[in-house]
Amino acid sequence: MTKLSVNLNKIALLRNSRTTTIPSVIAAAETCIAAGAQGITVHPRPDLRHIRPSDVHDLARLLSQPQYADIEFNIEGNPFAGRESNGFPGFMALVRDTLPEQCTLVPDDPFQLTSDHGWDLSGDTSALKSIIDELRALGIRVSLFMDPVAAQLERAAALGIDRIEFYTGPYADQYGDHEAVLTTFIAAGKVAQQLGLGINAGHDLNQQNLGEFCRRVGSVAEVSIGHALITDALWAGLKPTVEEYKAILEKSG
Repeated sequence: MTKLSVNLNKIALLRNSRTTTIPSVIAAAETCIAAGAQGITVHPRPDLRHIRPSDVHDLARLLSQPQYADIEFNIEGNPFAGRESNGFPGFMALVRDTLPEQCTLVPDDPFQLTSDHGWDLSGDTSALKSIIDELRALGIRVSLFMDPVAAQLERAAALGIDRIEFYTGPYADQYGDHEAVLTTFIAAGKVAQQLGLGINAGHDLNQQNLGEFCRRVGSVAEVSIGHALITDALWAGLKPTVEEYKAILEKSG
């Protein structure tokens, strides 16, 4: 069954709108896990718009407790994001300090509102390869955020990664008239499997489109969902919402 990792960025964004400690990122993680989430995801950005370095460290301490031994900590972001004067220590520094189970490398620009494309690996990838090698030497599973393009997936596999995370924004944007775009993901999923890559997925997946994606692409190891899930939780509550997403994944096989 596809595992659910809940992205807590929007919890931090709401907290950061005031000079306060609520809502608590840690309490949200505990609630999600109690409701059945198998992972926690954060995407720290250099401008500290939501998840802060202190959140990353606090979550790493929480998930190091014995009762959370089976819960995956996934840190995603641009590996080339460096130290900033606002207290951001650099993406790789955060990862080295906290040693998550998985690191998802995303080619986002500091000024992007949100991630909106996968890696283009057609150029020089030596710097990215060095980072991947370092992460794997640290015992961290490496996933690359990718579009469903066979040639790019082949280049990703050559870098020695473990998984890819499909950027599912185009599928979500076209849902309702999505057969053509979903077909590209199905074909790319087969390519990824042939290359020995695990498949993750994320971005704009929600209760309406999640089940079909996982069922038809097949062999999706994990989905990372934040914006839609936290939005749903405003009406239904966090625990029931996580339970509903888990139920969808269970039904999708």
